[in-house]
Amino acid sequence: MLWDQHACVELVETADLGDLRRYRAAGGGFVSVNVGYSPHTPELTASLLRSFRAQVDAADGLELAATVTDIDRIAARGDTAVAFDLEDSGPLGGDLGAVAALVAQGVRTLGPVYNHANRAGGGCLDATDDGLTRWGRDLVAELNARGMVPDGSHVGARTTLDMCAVSTRPVVFSHSNMRAVWEHPRNITDDQARAAAETGGVVGITGVGIFLGPNTPTLEAMVRHLDHAVDVVGIDHVGVSTDFSFDGDTFREEIVRTPELYDDSYTRWGLLKWMPPETFVRLGAALAARGWNDTDVAAVLGGNFRRVAAESWEPLT
Repeated sequence: MLWDQHACVELVETADLGDLRRYRAAGGGFVSVNVGYSPHTPELTASLLRSFRAQVDAADGLELAATVTDIDRIAARGDTAVAFDLEDSGPLGGDLGAVAALVAQGVRTLGPVYNHANRAGGGCLDATDDGLTRWGRDLVAELNARGMVPDGSHVGARTTLDMCAVSTRPVVFSHSNMRAVWEHPRNITDDQARAAAETGGVVGITGVGIFLGPNTPTLEAMVRHLDHAVDVVGIDHVGVSTDFSFDGDTFREEIVRTPELYDDSYTRWGLLKWMPPETFVRLGAALAARGWNDTDVAAVLGGNFRRVAAESWEPLT
C-alpha cells in the first residue's frame, strides 16, 4: 500500500475532503490528514474532526481507520484509509487528558511543537532550543500510554532528541527531509534521524519543494533524500509523506499573514510548491527504475509506517 503519513486540507469545517480520492490511483493506501496546529483551540479542532469524519464516512472510496487491520482491509479493496494528526500541542488546551479523547476521534500522531517554542519545548525555527520541558515529557508519556505516535516534524533539534530519549514507543518524523541533502531549518540532521530510528521510528521524506531543494517537488529530488536517509538509518526506518496542501493558495496566504509562524526560508524561492498525489503515486516506479528491489520499495512506501502504527496504536473502544 502507499502510506502518506501527513497531508493537509484547509482547516475550516467546509473544507472538501473529496480530494483525498486522488490517492486511489495508487491502488489502495492510507493518508493521515492534519486537523489542527498551533493557533487552534480544542473547540476548533473538535469541530474540524466532526466535519472531517462525517465527510469521510459519506465519501465513496474513503473510510476511517480505527486499527491497522482496518487499514489493511480498506487498502486491499483499492480504497484509501484515513486517520488524523495534529501539528502542535496547542489544540490540547494544556490538558493531557485530551489525548485519549482525540485518539477516540481518530487522531493518531501529534507533534508537540509547530516551528516555535511552546509549553512542550522548542521549535525548529527558534534560535535557541532549551529542549523538552517537564510538561513536554509528561505529554510524550501520555502519547505513549494512549497509542498516539510522537512526531518530531517542526520541532527543535534538541527537543526531538529529548523526545526520543524519553519515549517508550516509536518516535517519527512524519514529514521531514534530510538537512545533509538540502539545508533548510525544517529539515533534520542525521543525528535526529538516528535517534528516531533507535526508538523503532521512521523518517518520512516529504514532497514539499522548499524542503527537497530550491522549490523542486520532483520524484528525483525525493529519491535523493530517500537514498541518503536509507544510508543513515537503514531501509527499515524510512517512509514517505506528501505534506501536500490541498488548500495551497490558502496556505500561501497564511504564510504572508502570520509571519510570526514562519521565516523567509518559506518564501525565498518563490511561491511554495508541493508534489501532488498524482506524482506521489508514481514513486514506487521511480524507485524501481533506480534499482530498488520490491521488498525495499514496499517498506518505504508503506510497510515501515504500518509497523510503527501496529506497535503504537491502541484499539479504540
